[in-house]
Amino acid sequence: MRAAVYHGRGDIRIEDVSRPRSPEPGEVLLEVRRAAICGTDSSEWQHGPRLTRPPVVLGHEFAGVVVEAPADSVVAEGTRVVSGAGVWCAACSRCRAGRTNLCEAYYTLGLGVDGGLAELVRVPARTLVELPEGVSDEAAAVAQPFAVAIHAVRRSRIGPDDEVVVIGAGGIGAFIVAAAAARRPARLMALDVDASRLRTAERLGATEAIDVSDADLAAVIGERTAGRGATVVIEASGAATVPAAALAATAIGGRLVIVGLQSSPSELDLFSAAVREIEITTSVAHVCDEDLPDAVRLLAHSDVADVVTERTLALDQLVAQGIEPLAAGTARGKILVDPRASA
Repeated sequence: MRAAVYHGRGDIRIEDVSRPRSPEPGEVLLEVRRAAICGTDSSEWQHGPRLTRPPVVLGHEFAGVVVEAPADSVVAEGTRVVSGAGVWCAACSRCRAGRTNLCEAYYTLGLGVDGGLAELVRVPARTLVELPEGVSDEAAAVAQPFAVAIHAVRRSRIGPDDEVVVIGAGGIGAFIVAAAAARRPARLMALDVDASRLRTAERLGATEAIDVSDADLAAVIGERTAGRGATVVIEASGAATVPAAALAATAIGGRLVIVGLQSSPSELDLFSAAVREIEITTSVAHVCDEDLPDAVRLLAHSDVADVVTERTLALDQLVAQGIEPLAAGTARGKILVDPRASA
């Protein structure tokens, strides 16, 4: 079968590889119908290996059909499913507490082991959610990153009276806007430096989309909230200077959630945070049993997938038309891959 194999920095090859072995109890074999690529994939290609263990088949955002399963499988052959990609042990203390994304033995398909940018992939059945008829293969391919956003929004505890700011509306930030909008806060502001991302944020439910290309973030948010600051600020840009500005823009008693991954340590004014009793929270990955089903439900009743998706590629086009534009910052939305298609 064909697969996108990561060998190291600047080296992703579309290769013929061996078919995965038959699934063991608790596993299934999927025929991948659609996969998506993200900033992690392009970052590994551009700067890695960091999270990957090459050689490895990439792909941690994918959906497909079960084509082989053990006789006692909880997921039957022929079932359309989406994978959460993150695998947990279900036995450690954090798993028992429901925080499976923090499992002691956590690993991710497409990073630590072979993933879904291939015609076939073997996956643990517990990472799968069955897809209803109303969710297309294309929509299902973005369920995993949407689940990551839903997890971040869940940790923010957005309510109907909140004034919410999402900083960074590209990549995961766009999904965070959609997940936040689903909670119907009093106000939802999206801040970015890219006009097309801001237009997308408006289509996803932002009540205000604000270009901060040449602006002081904290000052802009202060002006928009009559000096109060926002009750919930979600930092999704990953820019080194933004967490400090986000903290300054959070209202007294408010909540700041850090989602973007900074490449170097950021300095925060913890004195200011303490005297204003700001809750500083972080978010990583998603809790599969909780966040992935919610993502599927929201995708079934919204146009989120259509809004965020740019195009679908054949596997042969992955690097030139997918990975490279993502790395260069010229991609305008999610790029999907049909591993069965030829260019």
